[in-house]
Amino acid sequence: MALTQTLALNQAQRTELEGYLRKRNLRASVAQRMRILLLLADGASYREVMAALKTTAPTISLWKSRYLTEGVIGLTTLHPGQPPQKLTPALRARILAKTQEAPPDGSTHWSLRKMAAVIGVGKELVRRVWKEADLKPHRMERYLASNDPEFEQKAAAILGLYLNPPQHAAVFCVDEKTAIQALDRKDRRLPLSPGRAERHGFEYYRHGTLSLFAALNPQTGKVVGQTAARHTSAEFVRFLEEVVSRCPADQPVHIILDNLSVHKAAPVREFLAQHPNVEFHFTPTYSSWLNQVEIWFSKLQREVIDRGIFTSVADLRRKVLRYIRLYGKSAKPFRWKYSNVRHRISA
Repeated sequence: MALTQTLALNQAQRTELEGYLRKRNLRASVAQRMRILLLLADGASYREVMAALKTTAPTISLWKSRYLTEGVIGLTTLHPGQPPQKLTPALRARILAKTQEAPPDGSTHWSLRKMAAVIGVGKELVRRVWKEADLKPHRMERYLASNDPEFEQKAAAILGLYLNPPQHAAVFCVDEKTAIQALDRKDRRLPLSPGRAERHGFEYYRHGTLSLFAALNPQTGKVVGQTAARHTSAEFVRFLEEVVSRCPADQPVHIILDNLSVHKAAPVREFLAQHPNVEFHFTPTYSSWLNQVEIWFSKLQREVIDRGIFTSVADLRRKVLRYIRLYGKSAKPFRWKYSNVRHRISA
């Protein structure tokens, strides 16, 4: 039956609505609906109600109809939510199995809400299952597996140099960090202050690049560093001569390094022929993580380069060499260990 625009309320109904409006804990949305009814009962038109309460005609009709059919209880909005779910072994297995499948919407990974919608349960239940199984679909890790057929032998030799180095021999982990950029900010740096992190301008100048050769002594943690404008075999040999010159002439020197072509060039082979006490130990392919100097390079990147401001290549060289010099005063060996349970290596 079509409803008229006026609303007839008896005294008991009006008193009930006005009594609710005097309550301080009444929800604003419910109070708005009651005011609509009282204005209609006072003879106001839809247009006058819309102007007075900033509402719409469909809204007025909706709550008028709800009140006439259900009374005051019809003016409330009930959100029953989802019925409680019991986590059964079958439901847990279903969630875990579905998590290992691709989402049906073409996205790359699951979210709590997406999984809950597909399974038909609450997201907190999905969160519980994922937490118990230590599943984190939002995270991803990258890996690079070595394809070196001699991985075990090469890795064991290097681990042996770390854990049980030859008596009276020197061991160095050698590598180079190439193309370090001397970046200078166009806008001044804003230092950190309470409640605000240090800020750098987005735009920068490029003043050039620099290469750094480094040799880490795994027994002492000290580093020998040398910079070069270009990364060439000649510069690498010059750095090797600097490292070897720090050792007694007849002392065996073991150098751990990766398979870069510069490390196997003709000038390097000539250097080895002239220094029979020097022996190279190449890491397996795609296994530079076996070289401890990579750990030190990451410290240099975080502590000097990432947030550094360099006005020139010379300024970059000065700050890098200063860091190496000061680092040597408090250097300590890295507490490095090999814990890949898939490759049991006995050094």
